[in-house]
Amino acid sequence: MSDADFKTGLGNFDQTEIARFSALASEWWDPNGKFRALHEIAPLRLSYIRDRICHHYGRDASAHRCLKGLHILDIGCGGGLIAEPIARLGASVTAIDPGTDGIQAARLHAERQSLSIDYRVAEPRQLADGKAVFDAVLCLEVVEHVPDMAILVKTCSELTKEAGLAVFSTINRTLKAFALAIIGAEYLLRWLPVGTHFWDRFVTPDELRAAAAEAGLEATDLRGMIFNPLTGDWQLSADTDVNYFATAVRRGGERPSDRVSPTLHP
Repeated sequence: MSDADFKTGLGNFDQTEIARFSALASEWWDPNGKFRALHEIAPLRLSYIRDRICHHYGRDASAHRCLKGLHILDIGCGGGLIAEPIARLGASVTAIDPGTDGIQAARLHAERQSLSIDYRVAEPRQLADGKAVFDAVLCLEVVEHVPDMAILVKTCSELTKEAGLAVFSTINRTLKAFALAIIGAEYLLRWLPVGTHFWDRFVTPDELRAAAAEAGLEATDLRGMIFNPLTGDWQLSADTDVNYFATAVRRGGERPSDRVSPTLHP
């Protein structure tokens, strides 16, 4: 892989990270396994994504197949924990991951559920080079795992059609995030395998918004995701100190509702 390739986005995935997740491929669909944390936040992730896409495209989020007719890309899909429920909502889903083992696990599980999902072993740059575009691009818990976050965000923008939507979720680079997402989640509670995250790769909301703006994406929503110990579930919040979502519109005709009254929290 040449320096020129990396600067355009090819090879912007850490091989050590790919190997780590590949070794855990058999556990993707075990709700009590190594990916337990992703299973626990799955309902909130799905509702947030569904609601933002439906709001943007003027759809009823309560409808059974509210995403029917939309083509959605899931970047870094792993075993398909988000790709599958998005497909059940009616979307045509393309889901990519650089790890072969994860994609194999995803394909097998989808087949067992009689779901048609276009799973590919690929990096987003490869799809962008092929001029593919999507109504919505999902990049969930990925930007904190790549060497160059800005390159990935730029590629996400290229893959989002004009006036389409890009949805990110990641972890803020704060001491609070270090304490909770690494020390707490990995070493104390064992919610995640030790070494899953590196604090220096965490991304602040300002950094993500700046990278998005540079790439032609306008942020329209920023929400924190927090764990409520009293109810035992995850909730949306104005607190973005640890986990957060960011939604952005590809410039060139965004919906007036998003442009005039965006919900941006500090």
